[in-house]
Amino acid sequence: MATVISKKRKFVADGVFYAELNELLTRELSEDGYSGVEVRVTPMRTEIIIRATRTQSVLGEKGRRIRELTSVVQKRFNFKEGSVELYAEKVANRGLCAVAQAESLRYKLLGAVPVRRACYGVLRFIMEQGAKGCEVIVSGKLRAQRAKAMKFRDGYMISSGGPVKEYIDTAVRHVLLRQGVLGIKVKIMLDWDPSGKNGPKTPMPDAVKVNQPKEEEELAGKPFVGKEPTM
Repeated sequence: MATVISKKRKFVADGVFYAELNELLTRELSEDGYSGVEVRVTPMRTEIIIRATRTQSVLGEKGRRIRELTSVVQKRFNFKEGSVELYAEKVANRGLCAVAQAESLRYKLLGAVPVRRACYGVLRFIMEQGAKGCEVIVSGKLRAQRAKAMKFRDGYMISSGGPVKEYIDTAVRHVLLRQGVLGIKVKIMLDWDPSGKNGPKTPMPDAVKVNQPKEEEELAGKPFVGKEPTM
């Protein structure tokens, strides 16, 4: 018999489950281009879809790694045997995924690449992949002892209103360097895509479409001007 739980408690429990699962997968799969997770609950089982740029690394040799992750999730969250299933899904365009780009920038900085060079490289790659705009912020002790923030922007970016929920993809990551912790924030503004593959289907509310005027039809004969002929 299923336990009765109030709606408020259910939403909180679902949010805590998603947050903990996301944290686990972020730490475990950061090197494999982890880009987010989606949880689908069906009457038969719970499906967890892991989005990553390198799905083969997520699956592991003969699917060994994904089975290990399934076992960890099942034991940690007290799922019944066979009631939870993990799948790996490849990210269609990693240049338009803020999480993938934030991780990419993180590994560049860990590899001692200069901050300005690393940020401009990520910025250029995002814009080449078809983004409408992007912003990269790196803050912390960059060169001197004094902490500061560097912002890199390109293209068009919105910051308020309803379209932010659909058009803006944001990711925050931390880099543990010898001199201290650096914070990375990547914001990508997607372009409108009617197919819904590389961007949201709904157009921007301020987008105005001007239709071409229709061609005027010519009349069959010219109108008679003047007096009618008398019989």
